[in-house]
Amino acid sequence: MSGSGAGEPATIYDVARRAGVSTATVSRVLRGTTSNRTETHARVLAAARDLAYRPVRRPRLVADTRHEAFGVVVPELEGPYYAALVQGMESAAAEGGQHLMLLATHQRTDVAQAVRDLATSVDALAVAQGTVPDSVVASLTRKRPVVVVSRAPVPGCDTVTAECVDSAEALTAHLLGHGRRHLVFVGDPDRAPDVAERYTGFRHAHAAAGLPLRRPPLRVPLVEGAGIQVAEEILRRRVKVDGLVCANDELALAVMRRLAQSGVLVPDDLAVVGWDDVMTARYMTPGLTTVRQPTRELGRLAVSRLAARLGGDAGADQRHLLASALVLRASCGCPPPAVSAAEDRSVRVRRR
Repeated sequence: MSGSGAGEPATIYDVARRAGVSTATVSRVLRGTTSNRTETHARVLAAARDLAYRPVRRPRLVADTRHEAFGVVVPELEGPYYAALVQGMESAAAEGGQHLMLLATHQRTDVAQAVRDLATSVDALAVAQGTVPDSVVASLTRKRPVVVVSRAPVPGCDTVTAECVDSAEALTAHLLGHGRRHLVFVGDPDRAPDVAERYTGFRHAHAAAGLPLRRPPLRVPLVEGAGIQVAEEILRRRVKVDGLVCANDELALAVMRRLAQSGVLVPDDLAVVGWDDVMTARYMTPGLTTVRQPTRELGRLAVSRLAARLGGDAGADQRHLLASALVLRASCGCPPPAVSAAEDRSVRVRRR
């Protein structure tokens, strides 16, 4: 008996469905890393036998060995964004019987060498944001599959990213629609490709409205402490600013909290918006207007593409752009929901 279609070979997913277990369990049983005396072990082997399942094997050199691991390169591991990204990767890796090896490049003196060292211990790599130059990424693709995440495409790699430019333009235009005319972008466009795209959308909204950019971006890292510093700067200088477009929620929430401590009202005195839609954003008072991006889905898709490449998918480079959504709450000037955070308005942004 063959797989799901006539004449098609069975897949690990077919075996998992027949045995009533996860694909990770199937992988472990067939690799011989589980007890052979359990009922589950016998059920998986029976399902594989009935379906005439044959695992896909890569052509390999004699000296080549499988590590059953994917490498993940990120700038840092702090903050809700990276936690969600890695959670998505971990769940997809577990389903395929793989594990993850994480490398955070923050504060490392020789990042390129650290990434090359990691590559020798894994079967494939997911490289997030601007952690290493394109030339280093391209060199890694000669020996193993590489997927880039939330950065511009690199030849030889699949690309997985969330839409940023149009969403940032819509977010900024929404603030302009509230009559805000002195907006400042908070975040450093040179630190990460996705932040650069958000700033591009910020500029596009001003150009579309025929308005000048009154101030350069406040180039700060995307961490809580930087948000507090931004708020202190606003309080100290009392500059003409009526809205902040923050590159992530961590910055925006820190700004809002510090301003509230000094009696500055959001959005009456100053509108604040963020990016990511972390859980805290909906429970703040006022609720934080932000952009929801599918962070866990990014992680899952990145690992799925690595698994597909290892499984023999040798097609052209693929680029996956996942949709983001504008989430309207009260920090931008919209009326607060009448009952609860469940009434937040989510606006799908149409990609051009």
